[in-house]
Amino acid sequence: MPLFFRKRKPSEEARKRLEYQMCLAKEAGADDILDISKCELSEIPFGAFATCKVLQKKVLIVHTNHLTSLLPKSCSLLSLATIKVLDLHDNQLTALPDDLGQLTALQVLNVERNQLMQLPRSIGNLTQLQTLNVKDNKLKELPDTLGELRSLRTLNISGNEIQRLPQMLAHVRTLEMLSLDASAMVYPPREVCGAGTAAILQFLCKESGLEYYPPSQYLLPVLERDGTENSRDSPDGPTDRFSREELEWQNRFSDYEKRKEQKMLEKLEFERRLELGQREHAQLLQQSSSQKDEILQTVKEEQSRLEQGLSEHQRHLDAERQRLQEQLKQTEQNISSRIQKLLQENQRQKKSSEILKSLENERIRMEQLMSITQEETENLRRREVASAMQQMLTESCKNRLIQMAYESQRQNLVQQACSSMAEMDERFQQILSWQQMDQNKAISQILQESAMQKAAFEALQVKKDLMHRQIRSQEMISEQRWALSSLLQQLLKEKQQREEELREILTELEAKSETRQENYWLIQYQRLLNQKPSSLKLQEEGMERQLVALLEELSAEHYLPIFAHHRLSLDLLSQMSPGDLAKVGVSEAGLQHEILRRVQELLDAARIQPELKPPTGEVLTPTAPQEPPESVRPSAPPAELEVQASECVVCLEREAQMIFLNCGHVCCCQQCCQPLRTCPLCRQDIVQRLRIYHSS
Repeated sequence: MPLFFRKRKPSEEARKRLEYQMCLAKEAGADDILDISKCELSEIPFGAFATCKVLQKKVLIVHTNHLTSLLPKSCSLLSLATIKVLDLHDNQLTALPDDLGQLTALQVLNVERNQLMQLPRSIGNLTQLQTLNVKDNKLKELPDTLGELRSLRTLNISGNEIQRLPQMLAHVRTLEMLSLDASAMVYPPREVCGAGTAAILQFLCKESGLEYYPPSQYLLPVLERDGTENSRDSPDGPTDRFSREELEWQNRFSDYEKRKEQKMLEKLEFERRLELGQREHAQLLQQSSSQKDEILQTVKEEQSRLEQGLSEHQRHLDAERQRLQEQLKQTEQNISSRIQKLLQENQRQKKSSEILKSLENERIRMEQLMSITQEETENLRRREVASAMQQMLTESCKNRLIQMAYESQRQNLVQQACSSMAEMDERFQQILSWQQMDQNKAISQILQESAMQKAAFEALQVKKDLMHRQIRSQEMISEQRWALSSLLQQLLKEKQQREEELREILTELEAKSETRQENYWLIQYQRLLNQKPSSLKLQEEGMERQLVALLEELSAEHYLPIFAHHRLSLDLLSQMSPGDLAKVGVSEAGLQHEILRRVQELLDAARIQPELKPPTGEVLTPTAPQEPPESVRPSAPPAELEVQASECVVCLEREAQMIFLNCGHVCCCQQCCQPLRTCPLCRQDIVQRLRIYHSS
């Protein structure tokens, strides 16, 4: 995570140096110095401001970077209020902040070798500034407020385009050394500027009408005092005190140089250890790569050897297969030759049968010729047939024996070929299994070594990530603390302001409730009666007069809207029970029974005296409203006693327009009542909200 927005990406070495310096500055035993020089920064990170503010750093060194501005966005110079030494040389600053004078504790300011065009006028507020170095910039003039630096001892303005010194510089009585380009000066003249600092100050004092005193006779402001200055130029300070302070500052600077050298040695040691770890890691990677190459080479050799053996075995199998094929071919040729012999034998048998037939014919002819007897002919034929059949049976037995011998020989040859093929397959499978085992062993060895390398790399990466995470967490915690502190202050202010507003509202409400408590609810009730919907008014005007009078007599006129909405009449009420009235909305049990009893009495009286019963279509017409008796007149005050409409107790701007049920308070406008769940006055739960509409 970057600490700030970078305009140019710094190198890895610069980023590591920045992280190391920030981590070093946050250690428990760290000194008052924050050194982030040579980090290729384009602006000072926010974490540096937070560190200086929280840890009260006194020395900030940011030289040899790419700074174009001292103050980045969302940062304040008040975070550097405790800084006494600010080193910004060898950067690209074009201007200093206008509120630079807020650094009232600053004693040394070095902006050498930058691009400054002018100095801010607020620089005169740096009353404790002792050293100001603006060498090698683009300044054309110095501000008059430079004469207010009553503690300035060293001023270097050489390497600029300055030709005139301000006369107010004569008021700086503590100036001991002034470095400038005498050849380019116009005021004071070159001769005066070449004579030294004392001659320049004498010339300026003479031009201003002041008497010149050597700087050794003046007191420097107390360096450890916060933000105050000695406004009078008094020559009554002792010289030995100045010497002690100068010696003290020399000792401090020597201690600072020693601590800086010690930090530099620690940094070099840290970089050496880091480089050593990187070299070890590179060696491990190289060894692992070489071992991996060796293993791959052995695997390749084993693979080639196995492939060679497989090719030889394949050639042997091909030769064996060719030999078997030749044997099978020869066997098939033998079988085909024997089949040919059998076919020839069958042909001979056919020829023999033809010969027999010819002989038979010859015999018949001979019988006819020789006129032998029938019996002799039959006997002779039987003998010849028997001899021919015996000859045929012997020939068939021979053929069957030859065929059986051929089948057995063929079966033996097939079995021998199958057994040899199975044996060769088994040998081939065994060779393949050996090869697979060797490959698995080599792969497992490679995987084990890669896992070890991965574990070692992960351990190194976790260690590095842990260190970065600690740095980021510390920076985030400091930023969050700063943000939370500002947010807490703002919330406390808002809370106090809100409490004051609520106190004023409560006092105002208490005053109102004390002065108008008697008429308040009557006014609200009268307002509700005046704002009834027109449809409800028409329904109330359509009710029976006796029912309206009955409700008014029982002081239940607030149920008129309910009775009008449900269109209840005396006949309907006579058929209803107290439970039905409770469902309608009449909640008082005594009032339920009293209404039903009085309705029954009215109906009984109407049956006894029919003239008392009103016609069916008779309703209260709005054309001639009767004045109610004095005894049932509403107790609310007349309209002229109504005060001006109350305002909303939440926003205190708009008129109260909503009534809350069940409490009945009218204290909020329509916009403010939506998020409320309880009444702001009585804190009861809001069951329903009703809008109040004012008639014209």
